[in-house]
Amino acid sequence: MSSLPLELLAPLEFVAQLAPPYNQLHTPAPGIGAMVALVLFIAASVWLGTVAQKVVERSAFIQGYFQGNRGLGAWTIALTATVQSGGTFMGFPSLVYTSGWIVALWIASYMIVPITGFGLIGKRIAQISRRTGAVTMPDLFRARFASPTAGLVTSLLIILFMSIMMIAQFKAGAVVMKIAWPGSGQLAISESQAQVDWIYLIGLAVFSLTVVGYTLIGGFLAAVWTDLLQSIMMIVGVTILVCLAIPAAGGLENASRRAISNVEQLARNQGATPAAAAQAGIQYASGPGLRGDGVTPYLPLAMAFSFFCFWPFAGTASPASVVRIMACKDTGVLRRSIFLLAVYNMGIYLPLIAICICAKALMPNLGGKSDEVIPRMALALTSEFPLGSGGWVSGIILAAPFGAIMATVSSYLLVIASGLVRDVYQRFIHPHATDHEMRRLTYVVMAAIGIIAAAMNIFPVKHLQMLVVFSSGCAASSFLIPTVMMCYWRRATATGTIAAMLAGAAASLTLNLIGLFQAFAKTGQFANFTPYYLLQFEPIVWGLLVSLVVGIGVSLITRPPDEATVSKLFDAPQAKPDQVG
Repeated sequence: MSSLPLELLAPLEFVAQLAPPYNQLHTPAPGIGAMVALVLFIAASVWLGTVAQKVVERSAFIQGYFQGNRGLGAWTIALTATVQSGGTFMGFPSLVYTSGWIVALWIASYMIVPITGFGLIGKRIAQISRRTGAVTMPDLFRARFASPTAGLVTSLLIILFMSIMMIAQFKAGAVVMKIAWPGSGQLAISESQAQVDWIYLIGLAVFSLTVVGYTLIGGFLAAVWTDLLQSIMMIVGVTILVCLAIPAAGGLENASRRAISNVEQLARNQGATPAAAAQAGIQYASGPGLRGDGVTPYLPLAMAFSFFCFWPFAGTASPASVVRIMACKDTGVLRRSIFLLAVYNMGIYLPLIAICICAKALMPNLGGKSDEVIPRMALALTSEFPLGSGGWVSGIILAAPFGAIMATVSSYLLVIASGLVRDVYQRFIHPHATDHEMRRLTYVVMAAIGIIAAAMNIFPVKHLQMLVVFSSGCAASSFLIPTVMMCYWRRATATGTIAAMLAGAAASLTLNLIGLFQAFAKTGQFANFTPYYLLQFEPIVWGLLVSLVVGIGVSLITRPPDEATVSKLFDAPQAKPDQVG
């Protein structure tokens, strides 16, 4: 949109009259009550971990610890296979706050994640895992193709990309702990590496010990049960906050008008002409939205298409979600979970969009601190309550992002640990390891992962969403096409599947690295990089396309898989002669 007709500019004079003064909504320092509420939530999570441990001890370690004996029901699957994470309450709100209403269209793809994930591969994954006795995603590929190499490659790629995703979450958990710290004052973590931010570091230590501790104690069931508690806290926290934010902004229409006016003012402060500032305001309310500078349009059409497709594709074959599918009771549970999860996602993301538009109206100049928009709104909007920012209400709301982050970390800890312990150590190093040895090694590996992740967040990345999108996109490029081939194509071969994984990962990773080095060439630093958008499409599009072409091509030129193995997994079991008639 290069210019705007005068009739569209006229209403903006009225909009300007509605604009509140900057920082109208003040963010108070949190009090002791918010921290107490958060500590109680942490204590409940640890208690659930100890209860889960007693259940795990009743069965074989591997089956119980990493899969919970395949006993998950519909509500448990729906509310624990969600795609919420630190990015949900920090990275995504920052994007809405900065770019405007257009993000609602692209995030709408979250509503179909359970349909594309559970609906596309859920039933077949459940069938294959039961027929082969697979416990992990690498187990599935190893059994389906009778190939230890396919299992090993899957494990290594999972460890690589899930580690990046998990490490990013530790920063988010520490930031929430700092926000809840009594009298913490400034919410943002220190951006100076020469300055030690002790409150942030204490929050990082508490978060790390908590999530690693309860996951280590209770394994898969601890992660599932605490995820269930945390999912309930998420929906409660978001519901409370949206009910406070909309009235505070005078309704969504008034919030949008105020946000437009604030965007215009911010653009003018950056030297934009009146026409360019007015155009920025219109773009914030419609499309294509705005980038972080508050002036540049957000997404071209090809990138908008990529953005809409990103999360359904990224969530479909996510290793953490696949493990939950493998642990369900039956396919009827999966069908009910599709509906429940779609409704739950709407209950999380649609209110978050409204909250962030209200935030733009009420506190318009967060700038580089936009990752904190949800915690800031929680503290500000509850400050007048009898149990306000110093009490329980804000603590309950802050438990929502904290719960989402803990849920993500616990899931990824298990996926990474199972890859290292079962799929690398037991399969290739010590095939005859006892349950006791496996248990002890699992504890050591999980503790080591937690220590490494915490250490890498002492000086964390500035923007969480950057790592979330990078790791999710690369993982999807690696696993989606091979997983669909495994489930539905009899002719798929081990070599073709391995080639599809590596080619998809290489394509997506290469485009991200090009963007990283372009950012370094321009600024002299690697921070704030964006991928290289070939023909304006997100790297995941090219990764999936390359993976598809390579997977099909290599499978067709290599020897077909063993028919006996394929028949076992694709054909219905044959009735015995004495059972016929």
